[in-house]
Amino acid sequence: MKHEITACAAALAILSTTAGAENLRVMGQPVATGLIQKNVEQPFFENFAEETGLDGFTADYQPVDVTGIKDTEQLRILKDGLFDIVSLRLSQVSRDEPTILGLDLVGLNPDYATGQNTVAAFAPVVDARLQERFNTKLLGVWPFGPQVLFCEPEIGSLADLAGLKVRVYDQNLAEFVSLVGGTPVPIGFPEVQQSLARGVIDCAITGPSSANSAGWPEVSSYTMPIAFQLAMNGYGINLDTWKSLTPEQQEKLQAGFDKLSERIWTYSEELFTDAVRCNTGAEPCETGTPYDLVLIEPTAEDKELVGTAVPNVSFPAWKEVCDVSNPGCSDAWLESVGTARGL
Repeated sequence: MKHEITACAAALAILSTTAGAENLRVMGQPVATGLIQKNVEQPFFENFAEETGLDGFTADYQPVDVTGIKDTEQLRILKDGLFDIVSLRLSQVSRDEPTILGLDLVGLNPDYATGQNTVAAFAPVVDARLQERFNTKLLGVWPFGPQVLFCEPEIGSLADLAGLKVRVYDQNLAEFVSLVGGTPVPIGFPEVQQSLARGVIDCAITGPSSANSAGWPEVSSYTMPIAFQLAMNGYGINLDTWKSLTPEQQEKLQAGFDKLSERIWTYSEELFTDAVRCNTGAEPCETGTPYDLVLIEPTAEDKELVGTAVPNVSFPAWKEVCDVSNPGCSDAWLESVGTARGL
């Protein structure tokens, strides 16, 4: 299987425009995820020289779902240098490097401001680990936005997930779903809409804007806007590619990605509030398709459950996994994020 992946990626690399070393091969977010990919990420890479100030540089941009490569393989692809820059789907690659999940444990980031503090504290730890293990430098971290619940069966609270099959995208979220009595089902984003339609799953978790773009409201009836996670993603560059740049070029490239990440943080928050309105038939609906999902307000017990998830569920479960592969992982988290939160 590994040889097939490598052969596929190598073929893609050959097909890329490789007229000079200043052309960077870039793997982007899936087209299916919606407006952040379409309106912010892709235009940045299409205007790469202008956005970064790196005259003569171009980016051969391909969304991951166009490449035929699975998003779970992104770190391995970067390590081997088959792409120069990758828009990392952090939850999806966290099985290769569990340290990443420390950026977005269930219940850790209930809002955007808290999420930015988490990234500022823990991204340097993740960056050091990626450089050490995957020959990858982290250029920035950003959120798709609060990850909320969509269900076809009627629900009134998180307690109603008991006995239901719920799509999850990382192990930390799976632990939480299990805690409330649901059955976590890991399914790639492009397959979720069809899985809901066929009854393979009863509920699924993602951001309101991505769900709207992918048509989830067409095959579900209820939504609960309670933030389990912020769905952090990031940009990584192959370390050999990074080191081939001059210090001035590195500075310009990093500044460009700092601006891109900041732009996505702002746009993500705008999309979230509008998409919740669109999904539930409220006005104004400016960025998505209007639907008529029933909005289920989280109960006080729901909010308390998610709010206490970090010390009770998500951190202990993550600590056990992370420290096995990266000794000292949880200590680094406690010294950075944990100290700031009084944990």
